[in-house]
Amino acid sequence: MARSGSFVRRLVNWYRRFSHSMTLGVQAVVIDGQGRIFLVRHSYVPGWHLPGGGVEVGETLLEALGRELREEGNIVLTGTPVLHGIFLNSRISPRDHVALFVARDFRQDGTPKPNYEIREHGFFDHAAFPKDTSRATRRRVAEVLQHAPISEHW
Repeated sequence: MARSGSFVRRLVNWYRRFSHSMTLGVQAVVIDGQGRIFLVRHSYVPGWHLPGGGVEVGETLLEALGRELREEGNIVLTGTPVLHGIFLNSRISPRDHVALFVARDFRQDGTPKPNYEIREHGFFDHAAFPKDTSRATRRRVAEVLQHAPISEHW
C-alpha cells in the first residue's frame, strides 16, 4: 500500500508542476537613432506589435530577447537593453508574464524578409503608428517615451 501512496504523491506533484506553471515571454521597445519604434505584424494575430516571444527552457531573458529580435527583425543587440518591467498578460492566460526591455543599442543586419510568422515590419514614429497597432503596444510605448503611468497588466 505504501507504494500506491508514493505513486499517487508523485503523480500529484507532476500534475501541479505542469498545471500551475507560469509562461514567460520577452518583448522590446526597440528605438532607432531617429526615435522610431520597431513594430511587427504577425501572421497569427491581427495588428502591429512589439517584437518578442517566448523564453525557451534554459534561456536567460536576454538570450531569448536577442534570439527573438534576430528572428523577427535581423536586429542584433550591441548593448544591454534596460528592463522596463514585468507584466501579467492575462488576456493570453492568467499565468502568462512578459518582460519588457528598452533597446537603443543595436544594429540591423539587412532588411528582414517577411516569412511564415512575420508578415510586415518597420520602424515607425510613435505619433504615426499604423492604425491597427495594439492597445498594449501603444500603452507600453507611452510609458517608455512619455512617462505615462505604468500598469502591471499587459
